[in-house]
Amino acid sequence: MRIYHIAEPGAWAAKSDVYRTDDFESEGFIHCSTETQLAGVAESFYKDREDLVLLTIDSTVIGEALVYEDLYDMGEKFPHVYGPIPVAAVV
Repeated sequence: MRIYHIAEPGAWAAKSDVYRTDDFESEGFIHCSTETQLAGVAESFYKDREDLVLLTIDSTVIGEALVYEDLYDMGEKFPHVYGPIPVAAVV
């Protein structure tokens, strides 16, 4: 199964063998989306941005660090990665 993450170009460029975000540093996880959630997230949070990078992530590589949860009472569970994302998981 694949999940998606909208990345800042500088954060993606700074990766080594793993990818981290400012959210990971401040919240302890990396926000991701399912395919059906992606358009809504892009519209809500990144509407006028054209410089972003879309990461397609093989969730089987993430393993137990991937948790689906509704942290903000939106009535929908989003995938969150509780750890850095291995670059090898990005397809």
